[in-house]
Amino acid sequence: MNKTLILVAEDDRSVQNLMITTLKAHDYRYLTAMNGETAILEASSHNPDIILLDLGLPDMDGIEVIRRIRTWSNVPIIVISARSEDMDKVEALDAGADDYLTKPFSVEELLARLRVTERRLAASQGEQTTSSVFINGKLKVDFSAGCAYLEEKELHLTPIEYKLLCLLSKNVGKVLTHTFITQNIWGHSWENDIASLRVFMATLRKKLENNSDSIQYIQTHVGIGYRMMKVE
Repeated sequence: MNKTLILVAEDDRSVQNLMITTLKAHDYRYLTAMNGETAILEASSHNPDIILLDLGLPDMDGIEVIRRIRTWSNVPIIVISARSEDMDKVEALDAGADDYLTKPFSVEELLARLRVTERRLAASQGEQTTSSVFINGKLKVDFSAGCAYLEEKELHLTPIEYKLLCLLSKNVGKVLTHTFITQNIWGHSWENDIASLRVFMATLRKKLENNSDSIQYIQTHVGIGYRMMKVE
């Protein structure tokens, strides 16, 4: 089972080192960012499970980082900031943060907040993560068998189309960026990969949505990426 991947967006080297040491000691995987632009890039490229975010970053306010990430991702964001005023907390939470930890903080409290967030993630994913079969409306993906069906009829997908379908299905409801998808499918993210992605996504969508019901399974977020919609 993959360990939780945490993005640490903190420009104070001593605080960053403390958090990294703590995460290492408790077997978490981690990424780091020293400014807001890097934090947004790392979040879009690696799709971390949790973000630890300082508000006082050198290039932009952490509130702006939260707002920009929230345009395409629901990743849990725990703010860790020296700003202790209620107004700062309210502004961060209103922008889309999930939790707020004031500096200085204890290692034990940081770990407790992470455990709470992990429990929430596990609860929200529910049976989806343990099941080898994904069902969404009339679509069924059998991950163990490597097959997909629509209205009980097997879909004839290319290997790339099937990989795309699996990636979207395993992240149903989440907007996946072009960068995240291309890195997962091809192992890198170049401009021609994004052009290829559009072509493969168009052919996959035709196979999924070419019926009288006109159910939309894949939603395009222009300039950002794609999302598998939850269909009743």
